[in-house]
Amino acid sequence: MTPADPAPKIEIHFDRVSKWFGGKRSHAGAFQAVDGLTLDIVQGEMVALLGKTGCGKSTTFNMIAGLLEPSEGNVRVQGCDPFRNFNDLRGKIAVVFQNDRLLPWRTAIGNVELGLEMLDRPAPERHEVAQFWLSRLGLAGHEHDYPHALSGGMRQRVSIARAFATDASILLCDEPFSALDEITGQRLREDFANLVRENGKTAVFITHSINEALQIGRRVIVMTPPARIAYDVRLGSDVAIEQNDAIRTRIQDVLTA
Repeated sequence: MTPADPAPKIEIHFDRVSKWFGGKRSHAGAFQAVDGLTLDIVQGEMVALLGKTGCGKSTTFNMIAGLLEPSEGNVRVQGCDPFRNFNDLRGKIAVVFQNDRLLPWRTAIGNVELGLEMLDRPAPERHEVAQFWLSRLGLAGHEHDYPHALSGGMRQRVSIARAFATDASILLCDEPFSALDEITGQRLREDFANLVRENGKTAVFITHSINEALQIGRRVIVMTPPARIAYDVRLGSDVAIEQNDAIRTRIQDVLTA
């Protein structure tokens, strides 16, 4: 008999998580952003969290990043409480933001080196790794350009290179391509998705675009307020056109219900 494959490792775990702002459940005027969320994301998954503005996906994202503490329930990232044990996940999570958040006084290579500096890597290693990732993202020859000399797409490529340079196992992406034109955004999504798969990363991608979710996600989770999972679907690399259309229709129905 062929031995069974080991169960995939759970990287991100939500156990009946709720989150209120402005007080607890019983407080008048308290706003509930997340309601009893239970969710597992396994190693190597690329998950798109899709929903309308205000559905709670950003609050969920911020709890994974350790920026918010749940009001009820438990969040675990690689077995750690990301809020209470924030430093234990140092270097294990990298974030790609909606805007590039590059330091204007640093060159492209200086910006990519920033995360490695924070991890106390030696200067020769920082330079070599930053150079590799800039080249990998098509920015060879632009290492010494400052952000003001780069296009929006090029700046976001620097931001992505900075995230990959730290070799973090989990990538959190907060609508990083929403400010780009359609063609640039599509190309960059494809490059990003390929890099995630090639390097065995786990990625959580926040979006409000159905097209983006279907292009980049191998698993799409549709949320409705307050951060309830209304639809959860895994997509294979060989999804038939008819199946893809049915999934799109189902997502549209959930979002417009």
